[in-house]
Amino acid sequence: MAQALNMVLFYDLHERVPEGHDYVQDVMASGAKITFDHGALRTVAWPSGALPPGEAAISRVLRPLGFAVADTYPLPRLKMTGRAWAHTDFPETIAQFFVSELHPEQFSVEFQAAVTRVLADSVDPLGPQDIGRLERLGRDGSLPWADALALMPKVVACFGRQHGGFALADYETLLAESAEMAWISTEGNAFNHATDRVEDLEALSAQQKKLGRSIKDAIEVSKSGRVMQTAFKAAQVEREFLDEDGDWVTRHVPGSFYEFIQRERLQCGRLDLAFDAGNATAIFKMTTHEALEILS
Repeated sequence: MAQALNMVLFYDLHERVPEGHDYVQDVMASGAKITFDHGALRTVAWPSGALPPGEAAISRVLRPLGFAVADTYPLPRLKMTGRAWAHTDFPETIAQFFVSELHPEQFSVEFQAAVTRVLADSVDPLGPQDIGRLERLGRDGSLPWADALALMPKVVACFGRQHGGFALADYETLLAESAEMAWISTEGNAFNHATDRVEDLEALSAQQKKLGRSIKDAIEVSKSGRVMQTAFKAAQVEREFLDEDGDWVTRHVPGSFYEFIQRERLQCGRLDLAFDAGNATAIFKMTTHEALEILS
């Protein structure tokens, strides 16, 4: 079930990010395979209507599926905290989840009020029967086939936007203080990016540049030197907002993106599955409006 969820979410991002779609098609045409390293999503540690606040909306799904927190990464410049969730049975082969949590209490009162208004009507994709099935899965490590089939679409639905439309003025208030919260306001808990684990990141980056794709100029390197990352810029998407007259208006905003990572092995032979706060902070910039302008 954990792998099935990862495949569905990867495909969802593949369909939402044109450059990621084209890259995957190139890999398939060459006969090679994608190694799905991790998917990343963002949450908000704030009251959210019927939805559990912050990471709790996601952790209640990940734990029963066999994932556990491998490490925590403070992201003070973004006023967020990131946590890597790795699968306890197959940590190297089932993609990790990098779940970040934004802390509105560290922002202005105006910002907090806008967050409250945006998230107030959030719904919970999971009903009592779904929660019960997740509890059984966590307890027993398995579910009857019919229950698993019924649960999976509900679990997938947790990785989306759970709140409705809101005012353009609130979006602008959020954007002024946090590009990350502005992104959450339009995209919710959808995959912010999915990441392909590759053998030679420099060669891949050079190849994608030759193809004219919007890959970052620089490769981010962790403090350990064992983890390197780069990415395409975020796709532009159209989202609707309410203007001051109560009419719906459309704006182009940053959507999701496709990332690449190269991991080296530790002395013990295990793959270094760690993340790096500096790398993560730099990669997060791919969904800012400034990144779209610089890379376009």
